[in-house]
Amino acid sequence: MSKKATEFQKKSMSKMYRGTGIFKPLNTGWIDSQVACVREWVANIFFYRKGDTTLMIDAGYNYDRLEEKMGWLGIAPAEIQHIFITHQDTDHVGAVEADGPGLFRNAKLYIGEIENRYLTGEVRRKVIYHLYKLPQVTIPNEKELLQDEQVFYINDIKIECFLVPGHTWGHMVYLLDGKYLFTGDTIWFGADGGYSFISGLAEDNKLAVRSLAALEEKLNARRLRPMFLTGHTGWTENFEFAFAHKDKLCSPFKKRVPDPTAPYDAYDEADDTERKARTERLRGVGQ
Repeated sequence: MSKKATEFQKKSMSKMYRGTGIFKPLNTGWIDSQVACVREWVANIFFYRKGDTTLMIDAGYNYDRLEEKMGWLGIAPAEIQHIFITHQDTDHVGAVEADGPGLFRNAKLYIGEIENRYLTGEVRRKVIYHLYKLPQVTIPNEKELLQDEQVFYINDIKIECFLVPGHTWGHMVYLLDGKYLFTGDTIWFGADGGYSFISGLAEDNKLAVRSLAALEEKLNARRLRPMFLTGHTGWTENFEFAFAHKDKLCSPFKKRVPDPTAPYDAYDEADDTERKARTERLRGVGQ
């Protein structure tokens, strides 16, 4: 179903959110020597490289330019043996769905145990204030199911898993080597800081707000100050900026501080070019 769902989102969400500044994806490129991003319309797919190992975080849409843009970064699909899924929405798993392009058939997927219930059909994903059910996702790859606060290694890369439910019931975020926190759809960055993610797409907005506060507490308790990398906006190393509005929801229908640099239609990729990917670093926000 990923191809149909991808085309539906491209058309409907482009119209629904055009001009609202809700999505401000990163372009394709490297953030630093270890982390890179591929832009798929409004979605950020991340890669973490350390030594001879490259991890992939989320798998985007069923998108026909993924291999091309990975090439801009010098990353081949065959390199990817481990893919971490924050949650199973179409714009985060499309490339590994059964009807996807098949670039990563041999990769192992890592997904939260609770989130996996969407894949088994035990629960159905509801969006647009619970008015619309998304089709069930089918993924043929080998999967490893993860627990909250589980810690393990892939070669010499340390992975820590944090359950942050609300956007979906089993949403996970991943802290790599204590330095990089891949937040999926838990945090949305506006011009004035981070909010709980887009209200109309959550399973439970109140739970999402509580989960974000709990994540902040866990990081504070360990005095961790990672780089925050979001699924649909930018990245920051400013801890206070990331949690500035953790008790508020991002909504296109309520007053908030607009980001004048957000594209009018984030599904327009004209600004995402190979030249920029090869020559420019991706800037953060809130620095």
